[in-house]
Amino acid sequence: MTDTVIDVEYEQPVALDIERAKEALSACDTRRAWARVPPELTPEERDETKARIRRLLRERNAVMVSHYYVHPDLQELAEETGGIVSDSLEMARFGRDHTAQTLVVSGVRFMGETAKILSPSKRVLMPDLDATCSLDLGCPADAFSAFCDAHPDRTVVVYANTSAAVKARSDWLVTSSCALDIVRALTAAGQKILWAPDRHLGDNIRRETGADMVMWNGACIVHDEFKAVELQLLKEQHPQAKVLVHPESPPAVIALADAVGSTSAILAAAARLDAPEFIVATDTGLMHQLRVRNPDKVFIEAPTAGNGATCKSCARCPWMAMNSLAGVAHALETGSGEVHVDPALGLRARVPIDRMLAFTAGLRQGHAPDALVAGIGAA
Repeated sequence: MTDTVIDVEYEQPVALDIERAKEALSACDTRRAWARVPPELTPEERDETKARIRRLLRERNAVMVSHYYVHPDLQELAEETGGIVSDSLEMARFGRDHTAQTLVVSGVRFMGETAKILSPSKRVLMPDLDATCSLDLGCPADAFSAFCDAHPDRTVVVYANTSAAVKARSDWLVTSSCALDIVRALTAAGQKILWAPDRHLGDNIRRETGADMVMWNGACIVHDEFKAVELQLLKEQHPQAKVLVHPESPPAVIALADAVGSTSAILAAAARLDAPEFIVATDTGLMHQLRVRNPDKVFIEAPTAGNGATCKSCARCPWMAMNSLAGVAHALETGSGEVHVDPALGLRARVPIDRMLAFTAGLRQGHAPDALVAGIGAA
């Protein structure tokens, strides 16, 4: 069997209005990328590879950290072996706090980099180091740094889906689960925001908080493809269904949602809301956890019908799909796929990450949000 190599058509979105046109320098044009999708294993190969990984995890003092969007095999094995399946915020916390000296991160490269930044003395392995993210690709560090230099009076807030170098240029890191709280607190403290890279998430936060924000013009190739017209038609076919939407989606799609939030928030909403059916607008990788946790409910993929699509719902990140059981086994056996971050860069990048983790920990402990951002201004 050989891997399938998929060319990914990818172009940064154009400015939508005059104000965005003024900020045209805040977009990077990355026209093409690619993803190498591993072949599916036979049942016998799957069982053998899982057994080999279990043995290697014990021998290497290692633990698996898997994102909700990777293959169900990697999610199940992480849970079965004492690891975690989570969103990027919990992945960051878990890897930092676990006693294992080797972390196997199934996700995309920025997640592996974040794990290494928070655990510089640990070995961080990934099934495939080429697994990346359109938001990361579309926000190169040099161009982003120039954008920051053009707005020196603003607090720089970057989404987790960015490189270590971009994080190092920021004041705050956020994930989709904590971005709204952090920007709201910064706004209450009188700070103006420079946001990067996802414009849809940024627009949603600006509408919710009234924040003064200038934004990098990026988008996720998965969430950007959800279509409001098709979603409305699907809602009419399923009148009892609730709509769950990730905030990286376009505004017209968000407007049709019954709940908007991160992967963990979507999982919580599916459990909380009293409905027999749910239409879900995020990567289809989350469907596994939704169905496992809610076996009595029906989950329907929201329509994309995207550019060049041959199916009605094609919400699958090609880079998340690069993760595989065979890749995990190979990384553990050979040490391939090791993540390296320059130590000096890692120290700078850790500052906004630690701020985010301290902020979210403070919220859980009942502290006032404003007190958690006091004294932290623009870089």
